[in-house]
Amino acid sequence: MIDLVRVNAEALAEFTLSCFKAMDVSEDNAQLCANALMFSELRFHPGQGQGVRRLSAYNERINKGWIDKDAPFEIVKESPALALIDGHNGLGSVVGQRAMKLATEKAKVCGIGTVIVRGSTHYGSSAVHADIALKQDCIGVAMTNAGPEMAAWGGATAVVGTNPWALAAPTGLDFDVSLDIALTTAGKGMMKWLGREGKPMPLDWALTPEGEETSDPSAAMAGALLGIGQYKGYGLSFMTDVMTGVLSGGAFGLAPYANSAKQDVAHTFIAFDIDWFMPLTEFKERMNSFIADIKKSKLRPGFKEILVPGELEHRRETERREDGVKLDAGVFDELVTLAKELGVEFPFERELVA
Repeated sequence: MIDLVRVNAEALAEFTLSCFKAMDVSEDNAQLCANALMFSELRFHPGQGQGVRRLSAYNERINKGWIDKDAPFEIVKESPALALIDGHNGLGSVVGQRAMKLATEKAKVCGIGTVIVRGSTHYGSSAVHADIALKQDCIGVAMTNAGPEMAAWGGATAVVGTNPWALAAPTGLDFDVSLDIALTTAGKGMMKWLGREGKPMPLDWALTPEGEETSDPSAAMAGALLGIGQYKGYGLSFMTDVMTGVLSGGAFGLAPYANSAKQDVAHTFIAFDIDWFMPLTEFKERMNSFIADIKKSKLRPGFKEILVPGELEHRRETERREDGVKLDAGVFDELVTLAKELGVEFPFERELVA
């Protein structure tokens, strides 16, 4: 079993913001970064490697000059519906959120807005950016390339990234639909998690360095990941690199993350203005009808209900806001060390969850 420590969600958000401020990140950018990490911490599985566990990495990269926390958001080229951005090695979360906001502004003018970014850094969870479109009554699409971790279909070495996508759309329910997926069957964070629990992983997750399928997480850590749907995931990852790195004039394939001091990540953001197509109330009614049809379909044996994208994450967020966030004890200890280094008050006691 992996030891977990429960902490109050609101206090964790305040601590996260304090850490970014102590890293000398500007007030506005610190808030964007803190909100993004908390979004992931509240909604996703801790083995996926997002959330507040990334605070120490931010601190290290800022201290070493590998991220320019004050980088300009340069619009290289622009039209009413399109923009090309150079992130200048800035905070990827900030660059991404600003880019999606720009995409929604363009969608309000043209019905659709597309913003492509080059020269950025790790931008966190894709859903953080796609969900920004919801606040402007738009459908949001966010995608990014990443360092090579996935093998080509039939290959044994990593040549393309996990290249995650997120798509978000509003509903008339108490949650909006939001799909956030990597294009690999799973990531190495989940492999590490299962390895720590002493559990095997499915054979379609990854290969050994020799290119053999394996259920042993430790044997696969040095190997390549496999795409969702076999060749389909590889194909989607390949085309994501085309739509981000190749098209933007940025890095692609083997190049992203190759240089620790210049990750050279590329992102693409698309916003659809719902009101261009129909009134928002009508769209939400249609979404509710669609979801109702899905949920009343016949269940497979062993299943109790059918969920739609974003519903499980909404339940996690609700539970964690009410009952607290369960942090990996190892991450908790890292945050204790980080707080001392930054001179930030650490408001939690190390009490393991029973």
